[in-house]
Amino acid sequence: MRIHLKQCVWIGVMALGLGITGGTARAAATPSQEQHEQDYSKNKNYQLGRRDGKNDFTHNRDHSKKRNFKADDDQKAYEAGYQNSHHK
Repeated sequence: MRIHLKQCVWIGVMALGLGITGGTARAAATPSQEQHEQDYSKNKNYQLGRRDGKNDFTHNRDHSKKRNFKADDDQKAYEAGYQNSHHK
């Protein structure tokens, strides 16, 4: 009986410790994720993506124009604009 009690206490302490550590890690990760998001609102490719997304949404299409850009940042800006306008 004494061994089972020790095991239960040990398991409880470990679960509590993991719960606290997981909650802290999750809370710490949230602000850093927001810091990495860029503001593309003045980017011409973002604006193009918003126009395409709005047009597709109006005509009930799913990403009808497949645009490819040389720069990764341009592609990300376009997709951010498209997703922002298409899902509203």
